[in-house]
Amino acid sequence: MTSLVAKNLTYSYSNKSQPVLNDVSISLTPGTLTALVGPNGAGKSTLLRLLQGQNQPNKGGITVNGDPLILTRDKVALMPQRGKLNWNFPITVEGLVSLGRVNHSRSTCCQLEAALQRVGISDLAKRRLDTLSGGQQQRALLAKTLMRPASIFLLDEPCSSLDPPTREQFLIIIRQLADAGLTLFISSHDWGKALNAYDKVIALDKTVLASGTPDEV
Repeated sequence: MTSLVAKNLTYSYSNKSQPVLNDVSISLTPGTLTALVGPNGAGKSTLLRLLQGQNQPNKGGITVNGDPLILTRDKVALMPQRGKLNWNFPITVEGLVSLGRVNHSRSTCCQLEAALQRVGISDLAKRRLDTLSGGQQQRALLAKTLMRPASIFLLDEPCSSLDPPTREQFLIIIRQLADAGLTLFISSHDWGKALNAYDKVIALDKTVLASGTPDEV
């Protein structure tokens, strides 16, 4: 069971620019589903990249189970926004998911099948990505992320551009992953009743505006 704590994170893209994030502190606990909400430009994607170790904060620190992130980065996986990928690339679902293996090590058929089963797309393994619906593509991307040996998963706006029924199905899947003991941190544009699916909500606009249960936030 893995927990993540970030304390007093400040980040700017250059020394002369205004901070994108300012004195941000959060904690993620095992087996929970947490939403990260805020307007465009609030720093949500930047925070996720910091938590995964892609960028380094100017100030503050991040620990996983009490150890510095630099020593535990393999425990944290980031699923990028769907819009940043070329879904017309000629590759099958199982081909994409296999790319999630670490350091291009060989992944067994059992590992691949387990990832596909966890997101409910085993029957689509041989299909090309460009023949899938948006929701199916998002599940394939999640399966790819689940191939990593991580227990903390950061998902960058996974429900954007999904229609309400497809979004609800996707939320059921990530709820099941959290109930299985994984830690999930989801950046989202959802507000109101849509947040009731989450255990915790963090509202961000360069700094943390509120943090707590959906009702509290």
